[in-house]
Amino acid sequence: MFRRLSTALGFCLGALPCMTHAQTLVSLNTPEPGGTLIALQLTDGTVMAQSGDQSDWYRLTPDINGSYVNGTWTKTARLPSGYSPYAFPSAVLADGRMIIEGGEYNPGQNFSLTNLGAIYDPVANTWTPVAAPRHYKYIGDSSSLVLPDGRYVLGDKLNTRMAAFDPKTNKWKDLPSTGHLGFASEETWTLLPDGTILTENVKKAPHTQIYDPATGVWTSAGQTPVALNSPPCCACFDFGAKKPYCPPGEIGPALLMPDGSVFATGGIPQGEHTAHTAIYRNGTWTAGPDVPNHDDMGDSFASLLPNGHALVEAASGALYEFDGTSFITTHLNAGGNSLMVLPTGEILIGGLQVYRSTGTYNAAWAPTVTNCPSNLTRGTTFTISGTQFNGLSQANSFGDELETFTNYPLVRITNNATGHVFYARTHDHSSMGVATGSATVSTNVDVPSGMETGASSLVVVANGIPSVAVPVTVN
Repeated sequence: MFRRLSTALGFCLGALPCMTHAQTLVSLNTPEPGGTLIALQLTDGTVMAQSGDQSDWYRLTPDINGSYVNGTWTKTARLPSGYSPYAFPSAVLADGRMIIEGGEYNPGQNFSLTNLGAIYDPVANTWTPVAAPRHYKYIGDSSSLVLPDGRYVLGDKLNTRMAAFDPKTNKWKDLPSTGHLGFASEETWTLLPDGTILTENVKKAPHTQIYDPATGVWTSAGQTPVALNSPPCCACFDFGAKKPYCPPGEIGPALLMPDGSVFATGGIPQGEHTAHTAIYRNGTWTAGPDVPNHDDMGDSFASLLPNGHALVEAASGALYEFDGTSFITTHLNAGGNSLMVLPTGEILIGGLQVYRSTGTYNAAWAPTVTNCPSNLTRGTTFTISGTQFNGLSQANSFGDELETFTNYPLVRITNNATGHVFYARTHDHSSMGVATGSATVSTNVDVPSGMETGASSLVVVANGIPSVAVPVTVN
C-alpha cells in the first residue's frame, strides 16, 4: 500500500475526455465534500465513504429517481477518538453493519499497523470500538473477507494467524491456519463458490493456496505461470515490533468471474517492464493477457461489471476492461480513486464519478425471487427468499486491504404511479456465499416508513444485477 497513499490523498482525477468510446465517466452533481478514500455499499442503498481527513465519513443517498449521480451527501458520526486509519481491512456484515479493522497508517501518514477497529451501525449512526483479536498486536492492512456463514475473517499481516469475528456475539475466535506459506502480508483473498479462500502468495510467489475454513488448512493451488508480485517497494520498517517489517512486494486485485474462473492481476515483477495476469480455472492456472501500456496493477482496485467484464484500475489511474480474453483500453482515468459496484450497475469512482459501460448481463446471472409477500406495510419487516441473492462474485477487489465487496442482496422498490425509487434495508442474510446456484437464500427487509404507498414493483439486486420485478402493494 506504500505507493498508493500519496495518490489517494491527492484526490487527483485527471480524467481524459472520451467522446467516441462506449465507456463513459459521469461526474456526480455533488462530489463528496472531503475527498473520498474508500466507499462501501450499505444494505439500505446508501453508500458510506471515508473522507480525506480519515476520521470523517459521509453517506451518499440516491435521489428519488434512484440516481447516485444526482444523490446527496450527509455527514455521519466520526470514528472513535484516536482512530483515523488509512489502508485497512473492511466489510459490510450480514446484519447490515460495517466493520473496519486496523490500518497501515494511523493517524494521517503515520506508519503504525494499528490494531484498532470499529463497527458502524447505519440505523443508530454510531461507531463502536472493536477490540483486536487476542495476540493481534498489529493488524495494519491485513487481508479479510466474510465467509458464507457470516463470520468476518481477518489475517495477521506479520505472520500466518487468522481470527473470525462473529457478528452475533461481537467476539473474535482464533482460527486454525495450518500450512500457509510465508507470512500473509499483501495477499489478495478471493472467496470461491464452495466457501474456500484462494490466495496468491506474495512472500512465497509464485505459489498459490486455498484455505478451507472447515479444516483450517491451507493447501496448494499450484503456481502461477507468470509472476504477479512486484518487488519490495522499500527498506524494512522498525516500528517497535519484535523484528522489523520487510514488505514482500505488491500484488493486484483478483475477481471471481461469472464463468467460475478467477482473474488475478499483478504488479511489474523484478527485472521486467510489463505486469502480467493469470487465470485460475478448475484447479489450474494459465497465463492471462499482459497489462497494456507497461502499466502496473499492483495494489489497485477492480470491479466486476454487470456485463461480465472485469474493470481494473492501473497504477496510472487508467481503466481497462478484461472481457474474458483480452484487455480493452477505455481511454478513461480514475485517478487512483476507489472502485465499487452500485446497485444501478454503475461503478462508483471515489466520491466523484460513476463509470458506465456497454452491454448487459446474462439473465442466468440474475437473482430470482421465489417467495415475497404481495402486500407490504410501511415500517414493518418481512422475509424474502430466492436464489443467487449474493451474486456470482464478491464483485470488487484490491491487492489486499480496502475491501469493497458487495456480495449481499439489496431490495429496490419502485412506485408504479410516480416512478419513484426506494431502497428497503436488508439484514441478517441467510448466506454471504457467492455463486450459490439453486440454493435458497433469504434476507430480512425493512419497509421504509416514509415511502410512497400503492402498486409498486420490487427487485432484488446483487452486484448491480436486478431480479425480474415482483408486483407488490405498499400499504
